Amino acid sequence: SVEIADGARRTVSALRKFQLTMAMGDPDKKAAPVHLEIPPVVVDMDAGYGNLFNVQRTVELYVNAGVAAAHLEDQVMPKRCGHIAGKALISADEFVGKLKMMRSAADDLGHKDFIIIARTDGVSATEAPESKRGLELAIDRGLRYLDSGVPDLLWCEFPTAERGPTEEFCTEIRKRFPKARFAFNYSSSFKWFNEKDPVTWDELGLLGVGFIFITLAVQHAAGYGISTLLNDLKQSQEEGYMALQRKEWADGVDIPTRSHHLFSGVPYHHHVGQKYGASRLSEEMDEHLEISKVV
Repeated sequence: SVEIADGARRTVSALRKFQLTMAMGDPDKKAAPVHLEIPPVVVDMDAGYGNLFNVQRTVELYVNAGVAAAHLEDQVMPKRCGHIAGKALISADEFVGKLKMMRSAADDLGHKDFIIIARTDGVSATEAPESKRGLELAIDRGLRYLDSGVPDLLWCEFPTAERGPTEEFCTEIRKRFPKARFAFNYSSSFKWFNEKDPVTWDELGLLGVGFIFITLAVQHAAGYGISTLLNDLKQSQEEGYMALQRKEWADGVDIPTRSHHLFSGVPYHHHVGQKYGASRLSEEMDEHLEISKVV
């Protein structure tokens, strides 16, 4: 949990520095000042990394790192990936205790707006204290967790991309909690393009889903982009990289990472360094480089 919290802290810090950099702009590159809203950082808490005292410690680390929300699941430790067989659940009572500890820890630090997402793996769990299994177990678990008054969002992990279980889960939960809000994992584990009737995001919204996320979407996009670039370099040598740059710098394209100097906060660090007297600091590029020819 310490390592993950540190990763979250670094993420929030990097976003803040980029926000400050964009607020300053970069006149040399004709980049006007822009105010960017920092997106809320939502962090996976797995099963809490231990008992409720480990949950308390983890929430403290997350809140102090600037995390806006976290999701906790009802699996035993060590847990399994949501789409791997053989998942086992702790008791509902124990999980509710962990949820209450999350709320208490965040509130004690003055962060009553910290969002708590309760996840149940009941649909595909093979071991649980209850006799029920499948969707019936997941619905019972979801109702129990909402009864505690803690979760801001309820997340049920589904083993397939079928729309039926999602619709039934949300509908049954809302019979008792009409204002219940859900989180939905538009999972990268499923080939959504092969579904005959995939649920749409608009439909999920009507079911009460307030937070949709795609696990590993950015990793898949990055992997595809890297593979494409490497293949282009192999086939076209230098033209392969120039083709990428033409796309990045085409009129109307606004990709923050196209200027790695701006994205990494060089103008911000120069400004702060000059303000506090850092030695050997300059905003100038190498004298041999023309501004129009560097990123």
